[in-house]
Amino acid sequence: MPPESRLSQTGIASWYGPGFHGSATASGDIYNQGDLTAAHQTLPLGTRVSVTNLENGSSTQVTINDRGPFAQGRIIDLSYAAAQSINMVGPGTALVRVDVINSPTPIQTIRPSLDYTLQLGSFSQLENAQQLRDRLAKSFTGVTIAPIQSKDFTYYRVHLGTFSTRADAEEQARQMTQAGYSVIIMEK
Repeated sequence: MPPESRLSQTGIASWYGPGFHGSATASGDIYNQGDLTAAHQTLPLGTRVSVTNLENGSSTQVTINDRGPFAQGRIIDLSYAAAQSINMVGPGTALVRVDVINSPTPIQTIRPSLDYTLQLGSFSQLENAQQLRDRLAKSFTGVTIAPIQSKDFTYYRVHLGTFSTRADAEEQARQMTQAGYSVIIMEK
């Protein structure tokens, strides 16, 4: 895709490394600080992007396999190896441009922020997710099952609603907890 037709986003990048090495990412992959990967709040998992450090002109290509960064004002969280390849490990952050190379699903724009949903269960068996969804659907609208593919397994997460603010999601989560459900607030 020619650079002028790519989807781009400019902002502050940060990086994450040793403290997360070996932990599961949002995609189900195990985080390896030596891989060229990144976390982004809204791009589809599996999207390939080019990240250019606008302070020194260095660039690298990474695969989005995690969610974040969660620090306000930051647009992408690079793996240690990716940050090292564009010379931003020392400073910790850098002004970057993120250009989408390709994505597993069509995207029209890069959304700058997240919507929220409530996760009420995660199952390895679709039937179990369907049972919970059906039970919830008797009392609540907007109950869905989101399949998440990891390298070896598919997990079926039961979600409730879409909330534009975390405060709205927290209010619904309180109601769900009072109704006896275990709830995790998730960024979409």
